[in-house]
Amino acid sequence: MTRGRIRAKLRQSHLYTFTCFRQDTADAEVPHSFDGPGFSRIVYCNQPQVHSKKPLYYTSNNISTTKYNIITFLPKAIFEQFRRVANLYFLLAAILSLTPVAPFSAVSMIAPLAFVVGLSMAKEALEDWRRFIQDMKVNTRKASIHKGNGVFGFKPWQRIRVGDVVKVEKDQFFPADLLLLSSSYDDGICYVETMNLDGETNLKVKRSLEVTLPLEDDGTFNDFRGTIKCEDPNPSLYTFVGNFEYERQVYPLDPSQILLRDSKLRNTAYVYGVVIFTGHDSKVMQNATQSPSKRSRIERKMDQIIYILFTLLVVISLISSIGFAVKTKYQMPDWWYLQPNNTTNFYNPKKPALSGIFHLVTALILYGYLIPISLYVSIEVVKVLQATFINQDIHMYDEETGNTAQARTSNLNEELGQVDTILSDKTGTLTCNQMDFLKCSIAGSAYGSGSSEVELAAAKQMAIDLEEQGNELSNFPMHKNSTGDSWNDASGLGATEIELETVVTSKDEKEHKHVIKGFSFEDIRLMGGNWSKEPNADVIELFLRILAVCHTAIPERNEEIGGFNYEAESPDEGSFLVAAREFGFEFCKRTHTSVHVRERYVSSGQPVEREYQILNLLEFTSKRKRMSVIVRDEDGQIFLLCKGADSIIFDRLAKNGRMYEEATTRHLNEYGESGLRTLALAYKKLEESEYSAWNSEFMKAKTSIGPDRDAMLERVSDAMERELILVGATAVEDKLQKGVPQCIDKLAQAGLKLWVLTGDKMETAINIGFACSLLRQGMKQICITLNPDVQTQDGKEAVKENILMQITNASQMIKLEKDPHAAFALIIDGKTLEHALADDMKYQFLGLAVDCASVICCRVSPKQKALVTRLVKEGTGKTTLAIGDGANDVGMIQEADIGVGISGVEGMQAVMASDFSIAQFRFLERLLVVHGHWCYKRIAQMICYFFYKNIAFGLTLFYFEAFTGFSGQSVYDDWYMLLFNVILTSLPVISLGVFEQDVSSEVCLQFPALYQQGPRNLFFDWYRIFGWMGNGLYTSLIIFFLNIIIFYDQAFRSAGQTADMSAVGTTMFTCIICAVNCQIALTMSHFTWIQHLFVWGSITTWYIFLLLYGMTSPLFSGTAYQILVEALAPAPMYWCATLLVIVTCNLPYLVHISFQRSFNPMDHHIIQEIKYYRKDVEDQYMWTRERSKARQETKIGFTARVDAKIRQLRGKLQKKHSPTATNVQTPLS
Repeated sequence: MTRGRIRAKLRQSHLYTFTCFRQDTADAEVPHSFDGPGFSRIVYCNQPQVHSKKPLYYTSNNISTTKYNIITFLPKAIFEQFRRVANLYFLLAAILSLTPVAPFSAVSMIAPLAFVVGLSMAKEALEDWRRFIQDMKVNTRKASIHKGNGVFGFKPWQRIRVGDVVKVEKDQFFPADLLLLSSSYDDGICYVETMNLDGETNLKVKRSLEVTLPLEDDGTFNDFRGTIKCEDPNPSLYTFVGNFEYERQVYPLDPSQILLRDSKLRNTAYVYGVVIFTGHDSKVMQNATQSPSKRSRIERKMDQIIYILFTLLVVISLISSIGFAVKTKYQMPDWWYLQPNNTTNFYNPKKPALSGIFHLVTALILYGYLIPISLYVSIEVVKVLQATFINQDIHMYDEETGNTAQARTSNLNEELGQVDTILSDKTGTLTCNQMDFLKCSIAGSAYGSGSSEVELAAAKQMAIDLEEQGNELSNFPMHKNSTGDSWNDASGLGATEIELETVVTSKDEKEHKHVIKGFSFEDIRLMGGNWSKEPNADVIELFLRILAVCHTAIPERNEEIGGFNYEAESPDEGSFLVAAREFGFEFCKRTHTSVHVRERYVSSGQPVEREYQILNLLEFTSKRKRMSVIVRDEDGQIFLLCKGADSIIFDRLAKNGRMYEEATTRHLNEYGESGLRTLALAYKKLEESEYSAWNSEFMKAKTSIGPDRDAMLERVSDAMERELILVGATAVEDKLQKGVPQCIDKLAQAGLKLWVLTGDKMETAINIGFACSLLRQGMKQICITLNPDVQTQDGKEAVKENILMQITNASQMIKLEKDPHAAFALIIDGKTLEHALADDMKYQFLGLAVDCASVICCRVSPKQKALVTRLVKEGTGKTTLAIGDGANDVGMIQEADIGVGISGVEGMQAVMASDFSIAQFRFLERLLVVHGHWCYKRIAQMICYFFYKNIAFGLTLFYFEAFTGFSGQSVYDDWYMLLFNVILTSLPVISLGVFEQDVSSEVCLQFPALYQQGPRNLFFDWYRIFGWMGNGLYTSLIIFFLNIIIFYDQAFRSAGQTADMSAVGTTMFTCIICAVNCQIALTMSHFTWIQHLFVWGSITTWYIFLLLYGMTSPLFSGTAYQILVEALAPAPMYWCATLLVIVTCNLPYLVHISFQRSFNPMDHHIIQEIKYYRKDVEDQYMWTRERSKARQETKIGFTARVDAKIRQLRGKLQKKHSPTATNVQTPLS
């Protein structure tokens, strides 16, 4: 065999009738004719130096997914920071602090602002640096490039240029968009996995032009020259138009010769290709969008609150300045001690208006404590700590890959708790794309005793229900003898009917049995050659031969086990071949004209290898929903073997071929209810003359040139696939990723909607929908598709009108539906979606989609995924989350409010573009239901509390200034004010944001409906925000006026002196510190030693500071010298006033929360009380009842599907055992 020429004689191009047929005649290859814009790219093959300078210089192969670079970081990051209105205000205040009118020093205003902004910018830089490192990992990958003289050497991806000849070996990614020149196969084909582009795991066949096939090794590229003229860079993955000029001939190019960046070479030793598009010009990067700067809804709403507070600040500052101007004009001339005749413009009775304007600036700075500058930095700290907890959550650690959850940005933690719609990729996200052959129906008999996941769950739940009902019946002693036996009989019959024994199907046997990938079939009647003893052994033999022959797979010898591995275009085919092998029909060899099957269980007792000559292959398409192969066996007989969707096959059966139709239909329905994917198998025997006549028509259609070629092929194929004889049906289980059905079920119970956006064909997506319980039996499917008749006969407008009519009719059908339990599923393909996303139709489409329980979009491009995500985000106005694992998901991940990447085995593009990354889809449940719920409530409560304490503090400054003639005098010492936000109230609020839990993580998962508190925004709506502001206003009034009333004309010291301003100010500040810290203690539901330390430690710190500050020199402490030891501590009035004010401030909140818990409790209040009184341990029935209530009513998910199965089984019980059922129900009536 020639070096690298594996399976040299197998010319795969002969296998494909539709997509991979190569014209045999040279005149069939007509060059594309294109001129004008959009087709200007010229590539000189093997001459990259030509493209190193203008006018043919193209972008480099370096890619970047970062938000910033060295040049743009400072301006962009500063812009991001000053998008926050509070930061803008403090910037203005910092500038004004440089003027003489400032009541504080400039440093005290500038330093906090610089600290807050600098910390936030450092965090942004760190997160973007991580993205840069991920980019560098991709950019520095090595690729084999032709360096000249037939010598290839390695270069990093980022140094690859347009025109370079690249050699890519098996299982490597393509570094750029390439034109395939040749491969290790004789006829220049190769197998490509495009999972990163369109999500499909089945392999695509690509083929080179015949003229480049001689370029078969490194040395042949020494003198290789050619020119490519083609389309400009664009995001379309499935189209390509260009011409290849080589050796004075021009050859047309199409998508089957193009190898796209980030797809992977499979089952091919190597390929050679020339680079057409590099870096951001490549199609996968054209589908990417710019990394957006995302802000959470809470943060955007916080800006609105800042506007309100800023308005309040301006209002009270205007009141203060007007009051000051009035006082200056009318009263200051009488205040001789102020020397009104010798003053500046700041206090000039002759210019009161000017003095008032200067005082306005002073007031704006003085009342700045209404707007908490430390809020943003506190939130940044809290979010980083929250992200650390997410990263270190052991329950989101994947043992297989060793990957943990990663919060790649902490800006969106609270958004995790407000998600309304999840948009998910399918392949690699929901599924492993591993099929297991589980059951089959042959000649009207059902085989296979194994159970699907849906059957096991339904049987288990039914058993629990039967047991509970039995227990309830035992509570009626008067009927014990008469009904007990009847119920036992009924439950026994029910168990037989439901086949509850499948729940424990030979568990011990399974543990000892060798696991065969793709084969979970259990039935001794077919295994070990026992099928030959069955009544219809000849039909079973034909069924198994169809499995072994009707496919397009390729066998690869596995030296380790001595058998074969199969590379199939779909995982279904792979499972069929494994099943056929286990039944004794092993597909072992393929040539371009035949397949060979080794049959073990034959009458002679010795294995026999049979050859089946392939005459024609009619491949599967989403439109045909079937595939057929016409073969000639060793006896010379010709057969058409067909497999496909049961609805398609049954329509094509002959009158004498429907013998098993009724029984097979019944089995297919049962398989469908059990969540299995089904196909029907049929055959037809052909006479030689019949086949010859048809084949001549088929070859005419196959070799025709023009737009009608596919339609002609379909028409001829359809004529052959008639008058079939039904043999049986298969049922395979699509293996989802571990925990996916349970995760989807929990998310559905939490009230989230799930859309699936996939590049897969419609049938595959629908089957996955059934497997993960997004679809179920009885759910009405609305399929919006292009009508082929309208598409061919009329123009684009007619097509759009047809789609709009389908959408309108579907919406009307949903509105007229009277059954409250009816569920609808919307299914739409990419071509239809292209029209549905048009501006004049997209909102009608969205309206229909929102009314449906589940939505599945098939055959969508990465760009369409992003557009659908944008439509849902902007059209519903609710939080969207996109989750995917491949480069094809980057667009929607970046477009969604929250992007989640799955760090699987295939590339890191999705993770690099994401906000959060997890190892498997199932971890999304904990990320949202636990961490999302916690983070939302923590941040919401934290922000509300922040505004409460700053209003309570800031307004006391206004009251005192008004009390002192609007003089601009602060009642508090400067150091008190500086420490208020920095030390004395900062740590408790941070502990609230980091450690608060209304319920534990286990309870969050047991009561998923708690999650709805986030999407409904119960903890950060305007009612609650204004409630907290009102609480702050009330607290400020109590603190100021109660203290003034107490201290105004009362003896304070033992000698009878009244309290001075420093004593009153310090007492008021003590009341503020104690009141706001007691308030946060009342707010917390969950205490750790850290919270106790921070809350009570803050109050203790205030007294320690006051003691130490008073001990310093009077030059430093001023009027606060020895204030605690000599003035406050000895005075009982100080302690009594402090206690009275604290109780009065917090009493309304205590009354409110007590009333709410007693008469209008929220969900978490009830759960907290159940846990506190240990009812979850002592009263399991109550706990179970409350859990059953705590889930949103949903029409999707595993629970909804199991409920449907239980209703079906109960219906069977009632029909079959109605007298027994009547007896059982009598005592309950």
